[in-house]
Amino acid sequence: MKRWIRCAGVLLSAGGLLATAACGGSSGKQSDGKVTVTLMTWESAATNKAIDQALTGFHDPNITVKRVDTPNGNYSDKLAALTQAKKLPDLFWCGNDTEQQYTSQGLLTDWASRLSGSSDFGASSFVSSTMKNWKTADGKIGGVPSLLNTYGIWYDIDAFKAAGITVPAAGWTWDQMFDAAAKLHAKGAKYGLVADALTSTDGPFSLSTYALSAGGKPFADNVHQPTRTTIDATYTEGVSKVAAGIKSGAIAPPGYDISNQQGLFAAGQIPMLWSGQWLAAGFLTDKPKIKYGFAPLPQVTKPATLYDAVGICTPTYTQNADATFKVLKYLDSTVWTKVLPDSPVAAPAYLSAQNAYFGALDKAGQTSVAATVKAGLNTPTTIGVRFTTQWASQSNDLITAYWPDILNGKKPLSDLQTMTDKINDVIKNNG
Repeated sequence: MKRWIRCAGVLLSAGGLLATAACGGSSGKQSDGKVTVTLMTWESAATNKAIDQALTGFHDPNITVKRVDTPNGNYSDKLAALTQAKKLPDLFWCGNDTEQQYTSQGLLTDWASRLSGSSDFGASSFVSSTMKNWKTADGKIGGVPSLLNTYGIWYDIDAFKAAGITVPAAGWTWDQMFDAAAKLHAKGAKYGLVADALTSTDGPFSLSTYALSAGGKPFADNVHQPTRTTIDATYTEGVSKVAAGIKSGAIAPPGYDISNQQGLFAAGQIPMLWSGQWLAAGFLTDKPKIKYGFAPLPQVTKPATLYDAVGICTPTYTQNADATFKVLKYLDSTVWTKVLPDSPVAAPAYLSAQNAYFGALDKAGQTSVAATVKAGLNTPTTIGVRFTTQWASQSNDLITAYWPDILNGKKPLSDLQTMTDKINDVIKNNG
């Protein structure tokens, strides 16, 4: 999952398993009426092998599924190249931002009509909030969500016990998290909390969970079709607390190298880590030396969390939409039920496939992970992890110019409003 599609660390690198396609091309109909449907993923070699094995269960005498080889590389760059050349495969892994942008440009097949109604593969068959966020402003659905990211705090149980701190649990507060970070730092941890989600360009969105939880306004009114960004008193309060934690050394500052944060946590060197559920699959394989747990994001007065999903998209020039949709349905409804038991990286968006994921976690004794993922999926107050718009890079440039310096105390808190005003100008200029 970059955190999934910026990427997640094991299956969907929301982190590091992005891959490229060697070639593209849409499905071809042969003279005998048979069809080949092409597929491109960003998965690891091991996960692709598991997907290939699962696809052997797909039976249709007139449809052959061919997965395009995807050696390691920069998936986003390759995706752009295939898009430009009009050689996208019939089905390709995509993030919510890609789906929104490509659909608005008329580049993707709109599945809205096929997903309408009450069939076993209709919109109601998916997590409702996810399907809602995959619709464009005019109601089109250019891709189908497949796996969901949920976010929380990974914690080292022994480190908490040694510091005399109660371990995090559902309902714990932001102040408790800041206090725990300070105590863990005082006990010898370099940083009590590592939270790249708060200190990177995604920070303004992640910090919105503080404001929303306290009854305030989020940074953006919508990540897909925003009309404005806002900094209110509650939001500023949250930023000031993060900045204070950074100043004291309790929280890792902007620019902290997160390339090995999973390994450092597993080795007991990071006692508290803001990240996603995808780390669980790696921990099941690598067996960390520590006892650990995964708790929901903290709250002020009510739960609030981030939403994020990846999915599968189809270009408009697919030559056989019926066959492609049939394979798409099999991928989302059946393939994950066969792949996730061995690599439980994320909960499927397709509701009927979720038992395979949660069953794998329960079997592995990952009860806190299962509980936190369920809590995240059931939290009604949410915000997206970043803008999905074409002009998002312009906003990121402004966040980069202000956010790190504000958190590091190099710029005053009042510059939050300056940053917001400039981003609102970007929104206005882009319609």
